[in-house]
Amino acid sequence: MPALRTVTRTQGNNLALKDGSVTPAGFSFEFEEVPVLVDAFRRMVRKQEFDVSEMAFTTYLCAKAYGKPITALPVFLVRGLHHGAIVHNGASAVTGLEGRQVGVNRGYTVTTGVWARGILQDYHGVDLDKVTWVLSGDEHVAEYRPPPNVVPMVRGGDLATMVASGELAAAIGVSGLVSLIPDAREAAFEALRRDGLYPINHLVVVRDELLGLAGEVFAAFAEAKRRYVERLPGITDPTPTDLMYRRVGELTGADPLPYGIAPNRAMIDLLIDHAVRQRILDRRPAVEELFAPDTLDLTA
Repeated sequence: MPALRTVTRTQGNNLALKDGSVTPAGFSFEFEEVPVLVDAFRRMVRKQEFDVSEMAFTTYLCAKAYGKPITALPVFLVRGLHHGAIVHNGASAVTGLEGRQVGVNRGYTVTTGVWARGILQDYHGVDLDKVTWVLSGDEHVAEYRPPPNVVPMVRGGDLATMVASGELAAAIGVSGLVSLIPDAREAAFEALRRDGLYPINHLVVVRDELLGLAGEVFAAFAEAKRRYVERLPGITDPTPTDLMYRRVGELTGADPLPYGIAPNRAMIDLLIDHAVRQRILDRRPAVEELFAPDTLDLTA
């Protein structure tokens, strides 16, 4: 029985896979722990080091655009509410970002940054091309070149310090500062209620030579997720993520972690829209091009 070299962080919807209480049919997952998960994304897109890997959605979109031999399954492991990802020192305003510099933790293609910039554009009218985006790191997909209004941080710089001093008007993905969008958490839930905005952050990819196992991999992840969602209301020591998924479930009356293209098409389309508008993708791919053929009609 083949053992698939697999990386995914331990989280509620994967726990049954990691502890062995859910096992796939016909193969096994050989889990490896990568302490900094984004390092696994980089290793997967650059060298295809794993058979199965959790991956940030925009990293995958970019990797696919450059012909990397990996393909996604519609297993959406991580969702997020990103209104609160944009922080400042208390002196800036959303309407004052144009003509200023805004920091971005790590690379321009980081999925949280893509969603956060989309929120600034769609909900607050910010012209993203009139902001200079200052990166603290490089891109997972080495071939990608960002647009001209994206620049590296000065050597030895620190985004939080630069925001605190006012050198940067704001930053995305930096802790220890205040949200630029007032009452960001409730603003995010209101966007979910009103518009269905429920961003996808991570999915699962496999090496292309293993696409014949895509349906079975999907089924295993889906069963682990089903068990988590079933016990979610009764978790006695919930994490902040557990609490977010609980509230999403309460607001929507639906599974807070749906897998499959059909229940997620609106968010998939929106993320692709953001990636095109933010000049991460040169062309808009068809959704069906992005996912393993055997999983196009699967839901869980």
